[in-house]
Amino acid sequence: MSPNRHQPDPRQTLRGGLPDRYLTPEDIAAMFTVPIETVYHWRKQRTGPPGFRVGRHVRYDPAAVRTWVQHQEANDTAA
Repeated sequence: MSPNRHQPDPRQTLRGGLPDRYLTPEDIAAMFTVPIETVYHWRKQRTGPPGFRVGRHVRYDPAAVRTWVQHQEANDTAA
């Protein structure tokens, strides 16, 4: 495996197929074009996509992120 292997753009997660890896907070920030501090604030307030800890690290399941986005879209159109 080449060390220069191109990583897929995490912003494509919600448009195309799911990536074959868990997302990082940096991926979430890039996906929604928000500062990383916003992602951590969402987590602290429990208002953003659900994440989980792996040791000291936070990860996000792409399927859970997609479900969260669909819920946000449904709530936004209902208002």
